[in-house]
Amino acid sequence: MDDAKLSKLSIPQDILQSLFIASNSSTLEIALEQLIKIARETDGRTQLASKNILTIVLQLCQCVSDPLCRHILLLSLKLLRNLCAGEMINQNSFIERSGVGIVNSIIVSASRSSSDFEMVRIGLQILGNVSLAGKEHQNAVWHDLFMPDIVEISQIRQRGTCDPLCMILYTCLEGNLEFLSDICSDKGLPVLIEIIRTASAVGSGEDWFELLLSKICLEESYLSPLFSKLSLCDDSMLKSDLFGPEQAFLLSSLSKILNEQISDISIFNDFALSVLGIFKKAAGVVDFTSRGRSGLPTGFPNIDVFGYSLTILRDICACDLNEGKSVDAVESLLSTGFLELLLDLLCDLEPPAIIRKAVRQGKLDEGTSSDSGKCCPYKGFRRDLVAVVGNCAYRRKHVQDWIRENNKLMVLLQQCVTDDDNPFLREWGIWSMRNLLEGNEENQRKVSELEVRGSVDMPELAGLGLKVEVDPKTQRAKLVNVS
Repeated sequence: MDDAKLSKLSIPQDILQSLFIASNSSTLEIALEQLIKIARETDGRTQLASKNILTIVLQLCQCVSDPLCRHILLLSLKLLRNLCAGEMINQNSFIERSGVGIVNSIIVSASRSSSDFEMVRIGLQILGNVSLAGKEHQNAVWHDLFMPDIVEISQIRQRGTCDPLCMILYTCLEGNLEFLSDICSDKGLPVLIEIIRTASAVGSGEDWFELLLSKICLEESYLSPLFSKLSLCDDSMLKSDLFGPEQAFLLSSLSKILNEQISDISIFNDFALSVLGIFKKAAGVVDFTSRGRSGLPTGFPNIDVFGYSLTILRDICACDLNEGKSVDAVESLLSTGFLELLLDLLCDLEPPAIIRKAVRQGKLDEGTSSDSGKCCPYKGFRRDLVAVVGNCAYRRKHVQDWIRENNKLMVLLQQCVTDDDNPFLREWGIWSMRNLLEGNEENQRKVSELEVRGSVDMPELAGLGLKVEVDPKTQRAKLVNVS
């Protein structure tokens, strides 16, 4: 900014002189640029804190609200962001000098009048840095954040604004669980909805979005209201869709989060049962008449919601494989008839490709397996079903016994084959049989008595130290110890 424009601004001389001295500069623009560089380093922030530069910059922000001063205001915000990056003295001064209100006013003005998203982004980053300082700072940021314009700000479809907004929300919730009632209320849910829609549209550049989802849905079990509200907000749904693409995106994100944290997280009953409810609802609308040509995501919301809810259930049932975590959640699922539902779906599917081929070639009696003809709606569906069953059977004798008593052992044995439509089906099939046979002599005896009805090769259960041998006279299979 040239001197002629600067002279028209109502900036007190003491503000200018303080900035000039601290930066060893003679013009405002150069002074701010120099101070931004200094504040990038820890020692620089500490040095500027001793000179109370943050208070001076906040005063400057209030003097340069004219649109002609945009560049100076932007530089001022960048300096505030750097000053508040981990420097407690500056973070305290920001709260004491009403910095939250000043920056919020700038954010609202930039988003409403000029759509200056860069200014909104930097303003949110400032509040994010301040919120990291502790509970007092989080309280100040949170109570000023829920202004009438917060929904409008959350509707900005840019990573640059979505990421720091997620940072603020997550940081405040992490330190103050009482804020959950705000974010999950009629006032706060629209903000979360818009954040999910933004992340669905443009992605997220940092981890804050996933951390926020993990806090809201996995740790605090608010999936149901969030999932329901998303369906009301989606205008892109087809008449044939019960679910929308943003609902599918939410579940895909949760599936990714859970899979990455599988050894560290405990699942609550409410979350597990909410996902099961979604899975059951999706099972009623998915079309099983045509074979899926791709894995998840397929681009069809009904199928993607069905598939991702299944992968979440798979990982819920795997969480307690480590140190007994989430046992109650798995038992809650099993108490609803969950296992019967999974096996009914599996039995209704057409056989794996290798068995269908054997039937066509006359190597197997056509009665060997189900001939209902239902197809996998996506590649990997059969594998995911088998994986959930296998995880449920891990060291649960009542599950092992139930599967035997309901004559489903052969169904699971038939999954121990390679299948082009279901990558890693063989491995999951072997895992499931291992879990069904481990420590269960009745199941081992039952499998050994099964009659082989054709020459299809079955995989060896090497993980148990066992293999299947066929008696050439009786044509019956028996389990023998490899050693």
